[in-house]
Amino acid sequence: MTRPCPSCGEQLADAAAFCEACGAQVGAADADLAGGPGGVKPPVVAGEAAPFDATFPTRIAGSARAPSGPRPCLACGGVVGPDGYCDSCGTKQPDERDHFREQPAPWVAGVCDRGLVHARNEDALALHAGDTAAGPRAVLVVLDGVSNTDDSHLASLAGARAARDVLRATLPAGLGTAQSRTAAAARLFQQAVDAAQAAIVDLTPDGSEHPPSATFAAAVLEGGRLVVGNIGDSRVYWLPDAGTPSQLSVDDSVAQLQIEAGMTRREAEEGPQGHAITRWLGVDAPDLEPRLCELDLDRPGWLLACSDGLWNYLSEPAALAERLRLAAADAGADPMAVALALVAHANASGGHDNITVALARVSPPPGHNAPDHARGPERESDG
Repeated sequence: MTRPCPSCGEQLADAAAFCEACGAQVGAADADLAGGPGGVKPPVVAGEAAPFDATFPTRIAGSARAPSGPRPCLACGGVVGPDGYCDSCGTKQPDERDHFREQPAPWVAGVCDRGLVHARNEDALALHAGDTAAGPRAVLVVLDGVSNTDDSHLASLAGARAARDVLRATLPAGLGTAQSRTAAAARLFQQAVDAAQAAIVDLTPDGSEHPPSATFAAAVLEGGRLVVGNIGDSRVYWLPDAGTPSQLSVDDSVAQLQIEAGMTRREAEEGPQGHAITRWLGVDAPDLEPRLCELDLDRPGWLLACSDGLWNYLSEPAALAERLRLAAADAGADPMAVALALVAHANASGGHDNITVALARVSPPPGHNAPDHARGPERESDG
């Protein structure tokens, strides 16, 4: 059975995913983009990704300012045609899974990019923003698919979205005490990890010898309250405009164990096991309890969640804060422009891994004068 390419008319095998003549994406994605079998296109929520097709992830994300319609050219901002080329400058655009962006609010944005070396983008992000009685609310979720496993690019995206959907809920207050509040937040983050795990397991191919797996990092900001959870070596940083920048997450990695044993950060992270993780999500995961950190913010700054594609070049909080400061000096407080600048820096530094940057511009509510220190339970790596 054959059918014509919707872009150039070339006859294609019925099961083809790409047109070999023009390079257009076809196959399962066509029905989704055209409105599906019933002719009704699934709704797209402004600033969040279109519904994910595990068979062929094409329509990934859109800006809050442009949730649907033609995507912009990454080179000149023109309109990208159905053949994947810019109608204005003619630049061939990357597949939307290779580079996508989300901006659910003007103060929250993220970029996920393939980098320059890997054949596909196995990173994923999922964002949410809104308002609560406690103040503005943001959810940043980053999953980094492990590159030597099957279908990790599918699993990481499904897992990120599943975790984001759980973390939309308002942070629980517990019984009103600090201890019960922290315990209640821990339960919510555990539910998010469990949801991400279930999504990854659902996409694990039958009989896979290398089942998909991914790291996990998530941050929920609600007013001046911040809760962070992670498994693996994707990270969350707090980069205040004034004060000491800090890495809030603690890696589950061989490098972290070496650092704890006395090795310098640089020696450990640049060593032969610098990116070997000791915990992850997936059917063969050794442990699914996230490390947690809780922080009260009392000053403006930037909340950043990222994969190792960025921190590989800017691991130290001070170095990352300085690079972000330079980007913000050019872009102002626009988190999308700053995220793009950080991705560009990682690519200019070699782009050896997929790169994900999720940012929230933080302005604590007036009168929020909590101390600037981390607290809460923290779980040591299982090694």
